[in-house]
Amino acid sequence: MKSTAQKLSVLEKLGYSLGDLAANLIFQTLMTFLAYFYTDVYKIPAGTASIIIFIGGFFGAFFNIIMGAIADRTNTRWGKFRPWVLWTSIPFGVISLLAFSTPNFSETGKVAYAFITYFLLVIIYSANNLPYSALSGVITGDMKQRNSLSSYRFVAVMIAQFIIQSLLLPLALSLGHGDKAVGFEKVMLFFAITGVIFFIITFLTTRERILPAQEEKSSVLTDLKDLSKNKPWLIMLALTILVFITLALKGGMYIYYFKYYLNEAAQAAFLENIGFNNFIAGVNNMLTGIGLGNFEWPKDAPTSANSLFNAGGIICMILGIFFSKQIRTGAGVLYKPRHF
Repeated sequence: MKSTAQKLSVLEKLGYSLGDLAANLIFQTLMTFLAYFYTDVYKIPAGTASIIIFIGGFFGAFFNIIMGAIADRTNTRWGKFRPWVLWTSIPFGVISLLAFSTPNFSETGKVAYAFITYFLLVIIYSANNLPYSALSGVITGDMKQRNSLSSYRFVAVMIAQFIIQSLLLPLALSLGHGDKAVGFEKVMLFFAITGVIFFIITFLTTRERILPAQEEKSSVLTDLKDLSKNKPWLIMLALTILVFITLALKGGMYIYYFKYYLNEAAQAAFLENIGFNNFIAGVNNMLTGIGLGNFEWPKDAPTSANSLFNAGGIICMILGIFFSKQIRTGAGVLYKPRHF
């Protein structure tokens, strides 16, 4: 293996992180709002929507294994993994937009359309994100630089998570002027265009510098058989599936909880009492003061309460990560190994 300790430029780190920001604009939307979109926007029965999501997600997990074998066997003048970021950029954007569009079909047609577009989306997501994730391991052999690269990537993920969980639904209602279907299409069109641009930037600004040693070639089927006998890998696979099920259940249920289980009047009163409405009014005053138009924040309390709740959770997560680093550093100073 050819290794290099070359220091990565800020431009390359930023370029790489934009790929994760682009992917997470879609991934976070899937995790947080896909079920809500199917049931409350596209009007698919909840039981049917859950089956679509389950089957599509299960297939996506299996396709990741196949995609890993395909990417590992890719050899181009651009490398193994970078080309996939480029090749999948436009299809990713197009399919993301189609998956959150609402063509006027019959109920059966809607179910078929949702299943096909979601099925295609999980395939293109795997084809894009798995090589993208592997790319960080071949950009540099310097572990410090890899850690720095991961830090940039983490910030990008947090930005995407904040945008989706805190602002997507208000933006959809605002841009659609109350029509959630129109609003979702407008927001996803913006995300799709942004994602394509960011993926291309990632491709252009990164380089694969680590060349894996040539090993004995094996078929994809042989690799799958080997994996099926690898108990630690099977345990990690099961754990990963359970983690993603938990994330999907938790993230996807919040909007239903605020809309259908909490009292809307009580939520409205809470937002008024904590000054949230005054904050939005202040933002609009600032925007109009510099010559811009008002930000049309939705009037329904559940949307605002859900967005505020998600924003608070993300901020607490960031603070927790920051303080955990300080705790680890402090513990390292306080702990002194004893020699006997």
